[in-house]
This record gives sequence, C-alpha cells and structure tokens, in this order.
Amino acid sequence: MTEQTWKDVLQDKMPPQLAEEIDIFEGQMELRKQGKLDERVFAEMRLRRGAYGQRYDNGKRHDGIETRHLPFPSGDLTKGPETMWDAPGMLRIKIPFGGLTTEQMEVLAELAEEYSDHILHVTTRQDIQLHYIHIDDTPDIMRRLAAVGITTREACGNSVRNVTACPFAGVCRDQAFDVTPYSKATAEYLLGHDDVQDFGRKFKIAFSGCEDHACGLVKIHDMGFLARVKEIDGEQKRGFTIFVGGGLGTVPHQAKVLYEFVPEEEILPVSQAVARVFARLGEKRNRNRARLKFLVAQLGIEEFRRLVDEERKTLPYDERWTTYLQDVPNYKEAPIRPAAALNGVEKPEGFDAWYASNVYQQRQAGYVTVTINLPLGDLTARQMYQLADIARQYAGDNVRLTVEQNIVLRWISEADLPNLYHDLKAVGLGDAGAGTIVDITSCPGTDTCKLGIASSRGLAGELRRRLGEKNASLPEAVKDLKIKISGCFNSCGQHHIADIGLFGNSRRAGNRKVPHFQVVLGGRWRDNASSYGLAVGAVPAKSVPILVDTIINRYATEREKGESFQDWIRRLGKVAVREMVRPFMNIPPFELDPSFYSDWGDTRVYGIGDIGVGECAGEVVSLFSMEIAKAESVHFEALVALDDGDYVTAENRAYESMLLAARALVRTQYLDVGNEPDDIVKEFRTRFYDTKLFFDPFAKGKFANYLLDRHANPPDEIDEDKAHRLIKEARLFIEATYTCEARVNGVIVN
Repeated sequence: MTEQTWKDVLQDKMPPQLAEEIDIFEGQMELRKQGKLDERVFAEMRLRRGAYGQRYDNGKRHDGIETRHLPFPSGDLTKGPETMWDAPGMLRIKIPFGGLTTEQMEVLAELAEEYSDHILHVTTRQDIQLHYIHIDDTPDIMRRLAAVGITTREACGNSVRNVTACPFAGVCRDQAFDVTPYSKATAEYLLGHDDVQDFGRKFKIAFSGCEDHACGLVKIHDMGFLARVKEIDGEQKRGFTIFVGGGLGTVPHQAKVLYEFVPEEEILPVSQAVARVFARLGEKRNRNRARLKFLVAQLGIEEFRRLVDEERKTLPYDERWTTYLQDVPNYKEAPIRPAAALNGVEKPEGFDAWYASNVYQQRQAGYVTVTINLPLGDLTARQMYQLADIARQYAGDNVRLTVEQNIVLRWISEADLPNLYHDLKAVGLGDAGAGTIVDITSCPGTDTCKLGIASSRGLAGELRRRLGEKNASLPEAVKDLKIKISGCFNSCGQHHIADIGLFGNSRRAGNRKVPHFQVVLGGRWRDNASSYGLAVGAVPAKSVPILVDTIINRYATEREKGESFQDWIRRLGKVAVREMVRPFMNIPPFELDPSFYSDWGDTRVYGIGDIGVGECAGEVVSLFSMEIAKAESVHFEALVALDDGDYVTAENRAYESMLLAARALVRTQYLDVGNEPDDIVKEFRTRFYDTKLFFDPFAKGKFANYLLDRHANPPDEIDEDKAHRLIKEARLFIEATYTCEARVNGVIVN
C-alpha cells in the first residue's frame, strides 16, 4: 500500500476493540524503538500480541526454503539477531476451538504469501503460526486478521492461551453434546479480561464432548471441561466435569477433578474464580514453578477447591456469564450439500486406503468428516488458497484445525468423497494415514525454536518417510500407535502422552556433542490423555528410526490378543524395556561414522570441541563420563521401583541419582568432595549454582532447584504422584548436568 494504509482501508471492518488494541501495540513499538520503553516490558507486550523471536542458526527449514530467499531484509542470520528489530520472528494466531471460515483461510494464505515464507504451520493448540515475520509488519498483519474476526492477542505470554476443543464436536457419535458454543464463549469472555492479566505463567483451557477419546485432551490442561448430562429434578441438565492443574512441560502433572458437575450457566464464573485464585496465589518470581499445576500440587485439590468456592461467592455479577446461553439451543452448522450415500460410485486409485484412515462417519446420517493429513503440520500458502476453494465447494465454512496438526472438513456428503479425494490429491493434500502411526506430531525443534536441542522436525520427517514407504505392510496392531516428538524437554510435541514419545537432548562422545532423543514409552493418548509414559533411555538421533522399527515389530509379534501398547510395556517391565533400548544407545567413534554427529536434516557437524583426541588410537574416557553413568543407573532403579509399586524406594533413588549427578559435576572441579548429601549439595551450590555455571540461557536455575528443593525439604509421606514427579525432575537434572559439563569444558553445540 502506498497512498492508503491497511489501517485506513480496514478501519470499518475491524471490531473497534481489536482496532484500538492494535493501535496501542503499534504505539508501544514506536516507544521501544525510541528507547522510551524497557525491553523486558515490551517483550511481554509483544508476546501477548503473539510475536515471538525465533532461531536462525539452521539457515533453512527442512522443507528446503532457505532464509536468504525469504521476503525480508538480507543479512547474516546464522549467528542470530541481537534484538527483535534485527531479523524476523514468528507470529502465533489464535483460532478458538480450531474453527475457520473459507474467507479466513484465504486471508491467512495471503499473509503467509506476502509476509512469511509461504508456509502456514498448524500447532498442537489449534493455532496457526507464520514464521520469518518482521515485527514492523505485525500491526498490518493484525489488522488484516481482525477484519475477518481473528486476533493474535494473548496467543503467547502469561495469559489464557488459545481455548481448544475437539474438532469433531457437534458431529461426534459419542458426545454428550456439542461443546463448540461453550468453548467459543469461554475464549471470548476471558480474552483481555482483567482477571487474567496478572498470571505468573501461561494458562491453557480445553473442552471435550466425550470421555473415551482424545480429541479434547482435557486432562493435560490447566483447566479442562468434560461434557456431562445429568438429571436434576426430572430434567436433563447440561454441564461439565471440570479438571484443574494438568500440564505437560518438563514435569507432567495429571489434572485433578475440581468439580464432578458444574451446570452450564456456572462455567464462566467458575473459570473466572479459578483465574483469580491463580493470579493471587500462583508463583510470580520463579517462572519454573509458576504454572497452575504447581499451585494445585502445593495446596492440594481440597484446599484449592475451597479457595475457588470462596472466590466464586465474592465475584460481582456479570451478565455475560449467561447471555451466550440464549443462542446455544439454536447453534448448529449447516451443510451446503444434501446427504447422499456413497453406494455404486466409482472410486479412484488410493481412495480405499484414504477412506479407511481419513474419513469419520458423523452422527448425522449421510455425512462424514474428512481429515487432511498435513506432514509436520505444514501447508503452503498456495495449498491454503486451493483448500479454501475446495472447502467452499464441499464443506462451506465447516473447517477446523486439530491438536494433531491437521485440518478437518466437516459435513461432507458421502457421495462427494471420490471427487473430494481427487481434488485434494491434485493439490498435494490427499495423503492417507491421518491419525495413524505415520501421522507424527512434532514441535518446531531446532528449525526455529530457541529452546530446541535436537531436530524434532527432521526426525519426524524421516520417520514419516520410512513408515509411509511400508505402511501397507505394517502389522495392523501398530497402525494406530501414536508417535510424538519434542525438540527439548518441554513437551510442545506432547511426547508424554504418546505410545512412543521422543524428546531432544544431547550427549558427549569424547570431545564432541551428539544429538540424542530420550525415549518415552507407554503414554496414553486416549481417554483424554489419561496417563503419561516414562523415559527409558537416550538414543542417538540417527539410531531412532531403527529403534522404532524394533519396538513396533516386537509389539506386533509379542502382544497378547487385544493387548494395548501400554499394557504390553507394563507387562514387559522397565528392566526388559531398558534392555530393548540399550543396544541403540551406543555411539560409534566419529572416524567410523561421522553421520552420528550430525542431526536429521542438517549436514553440519552438531558440535566440535577444541580438545584433542586422546592416546592409543582411542579417546580418553573422562571421570565425569564414568561417574554420571552411576547416576543413570540409579535413576533406572527408581523407574523399576516405581513400576513395582515401591514408591518410597523410587523417590529415594531419584533423589540419589541427582546427588550422584551433582557429585560427578563437582568432581570436575574438586576431586575431594565427600559422599555425604550435605557435602555434595554444599559444593554443588557453591561451585555451580551460586556462580550460575549450571544455568543455561533459558531454564536458568530451574533444574538445579529440583535437587536443592528435595534436599532441603524431604517429603513426610511418599505416594505414587510424588515419586513419579521426582523421577521426572531427576531425569531433567541429569540432562542439565550433561549440558553444564559440556558447556564448562568447551564442547560446542550448534
């Protein structure tokens, strides 16, 4: 635009409140440029507008688009920008309950084409992310989104993130009722609400219409709503079971039931009451303990419930709590094509496999929902334009994003399926395998995330390729397994709730760093993510595909009739599972196989140290390497004890493993440290905590506090939850110890 700005053109199309907020943000940007606004304050402001910094040291994304070819000012980005103004970042766009119209799809495609790298990324929270966005362009992007009813407000930052919901809500055969209008009302009510502006960390909400499936994942959220129908005074009453305190992250917590049944007219005031308790009592200084799950664990669910009850009694009445309910009975989606059967229609090649995995029979006769399987959650701007045209022809505005990084078209007449499949294939969106083992979830990892340790997208792409090539020959028992990958210990890829979960870390081999993935087995995706897996060993990134083959082949061969993957893992026991993984943990010398020292999708050597190679044609094994192995062994003993139900031993072994890891690190500086816990903790605190040598740029002292807190405050009673949690924390402490030792000893990680 030259003569007119987007602000002028779109002024009458934007909701006044959104327009004013964008103007304010643009003013804040100008103040920051002039040095009149503190960088830390502005950072939180831009995060609350969905604008993130991103990583640039990879030089290209795994789809092959090189950064130097992208539409932003040229420059050397491999070393990373110093500020948000030096290079583009990422913009996260909120799509409540994943619902999109065809007009919105076209605007998103335009923005990806004009401002980004032509790629739209669907996230595990039903958001859209655009990467390589220059911050100067964000106000115009926000205005164009606002003109079609989309906001980026509070997509990031210490706020209520996107409210997610089952993408099959309203068409699900097993639902209690359609949760769509309730999730929409909750998102609108809490957006910008005064009571959600003073959180110490983010707050995630989800809605599910049924208990048995995973589409809503309500048990892993800060607040989850599970639809219920209850008979009260002879009438069927809608309401929700409300869960609180769930979360994945570094140490996952299973959500607790706050209320078994809350009537529909109470869900907004209860949400507000929970938010106020969290804002008032939640941790503010230590962001590593600032999620709601820590507050619920600290207080206990009974005390937390009492506080919410008291808060609810004092809330001033708000008519918005119930005004939306007037429209709920009339809420419905309208199909644009009449229902008709598929019988007798000629089917194109590949249709049957696609139909088996990507087509869901709706509760409404003659209609189906079609899932579009997006590799790595990505589609191009051109594909989004084309998909908008396809949706307009077959589904209308009945389009939703999913938490598995896919897109669904709802209310498709069965008779239209062959033509729809043909049209999707023609634009590269007709892949079969949605919801199967081929449909792998992955976070951005080292492609663009500053926290990435290993290439989750690169590994996901490789696994998808290999599994896809033999999909037809895969045993039926493994086709519905879930693989989910995170690039670091944070669970953005949801690895904790996968059958086979993987999260990035690194190990030292002599003087070099090797990208690894910690293997997490036995998480449960179904039943709204009802249980978490446990880590069983770290494997070099290049060995993961062969390990996955081994695991799925053994499961298919050894499983008993009807035995789930989780039950099979449990029957094997931790010792046998560890022995299955152990052969894949070996790292060959660099001279024999240098490929192990590069990550998937990146030909560069992952890390090169300055220390020379040791004598006798071999590398010197460091004292640290030998001693950290003791910590690993004791940590595994903790896992076995947990598996056996011996929670006291499990908790004690987890604590001991942290002590051993800390001692291994201390002995790199002070050989004479004793074996007494007090001595170890004292030397660790003095040499690595107080000096901040243990702190990495992102986690700071978070993992050190796991040891320090447990040492200072041993539990009076130990149950399964406490043992499980400390084992998770010990795993992360050990990983941080590896990282610290490598950093202190000059091993470079790219």
